[in-house]
Amino acid sequence: METDRIQVLYEKKPCYEIVYKQSFAELAEEVKKFETENRKICVITDSQVEKLYGEEVVNALSGICKKAVLFSFPAGEENKNLNTVKDAYEFLIKEGFDRKDLLVALGGGVVGDLTGFVAATYLRGVDFIQVPTTLLAQTDSSIGGKTGVDFDSYKNMVGAFKMPRLVYMNIATLQTLEERQFFSGFAEVMKHGLIKDEALYLWLLENMYEICERDPEILMEMVYRSCMVKKQVVEKDPTEKGDRALLNFGHTIGHAIEKAKNFALYHGECVALGCVAAAFLSYKRNMLSMEEYYEIRDMFVPFNLPISIDDIDPAEIVKLTRSDKKMDAGKIKFVLLKKIGKAVIDDTVTEQEILDAVNEIYFSEEDANA
Repeated sequence: METDRIQVLYEKKPCYEIVYKQSFAELAEEVKKFETENRKICVITDSQVEKLYGEEVVNALSGICKKAVLFSFPAGEENKNLNTVKDAYEFLIKEGFDRKDLLVALGGGVVGDLTGFVAATYLRGVDFIQVPTTLLAQTDSSIGGKTGVDFDSYKNMVGAFKMPRLVYMNIATLQTLEERQFFSGFAEVMKHGLIKDEALYLWLLENMYEICERDPEILMEMVYRSCMVKKQVVEKDPTEKGDRALLNFGHTIGHAIEKAKNFALYHGECVALGCVAAAFLSYKRNMLSMEEYYEIRDMFVPFNLPISIDDIDPAEIVKLTRSDKKMDAGKIKFVLLKKIGKAVIDDTVTEQEILDAVNEIYFSEEDANA
């Protein structure tokens, strides 16, 4: 890896850096660049991450600011909602936070999305920094300025674009993730290779064992390469007017499954299922060969990600795709693969095609008894 940081542009101008380290030792120095001596800092995290890193991060930042405090909410997607946002507002008001102060999102995608939304809306906007601690957050959700919360189980239905001032990644935090959560994040890495970077996809295949063993140097390179894909896409289309929708590969059906299962499955597990379904659709449209489809499908297996699912109603999944926030004038913007490393947006995918794709990943009782 050539560098420990990536510069992300917004409207062709430098906006923020993504910094890669193996500890929190340099976090304070990076944050100090934003003239924090007379600013208050609020670290927002969840109950799980608080136990691991809350005290360490607050202590690290206390020496470079007027006051550092911590706001924690119960871990889990079910708490990524407006009630938690309200609690955060009340905490910030009681602590006397004003527009010049700073928020720090310490945690996974739920924490990052929620903190970003609070930052975008509290006093019409305050600065915030992303400190992602999960693979999913480090490779995907912490980059690009998308923030938001769920509303009545509709995922990310309320949100805003708010660019962070900095993304600081301590890659060593990936070592503390429980296995299922680690591999859930890997689904987004695989997605980046499939939609934009065949070389990354092949590299993932070649380094399968080291990734599963969480080799620190391999993880550093994997996160870096995955972030480079995300950077290229969001710089070209920061507010999702066009190509940024490519990042939704696997998400239309994935989000529908996530909602149908009431978030019992991890986001990345649902994305993996959605990627298999979208690859199948690409194969049925003669964009991918049969061999390519089966290779893509089977590549999720060594990383402990599902490629089939039972206990769903395929018709319900199709219905839920129509409530996806990515609908455009009544049409679903579906992302398909022209080839590995080349995705396209298609708004002509029919409900029957989606049903066929869901049936491809649906493992029914009849299948089990066959």
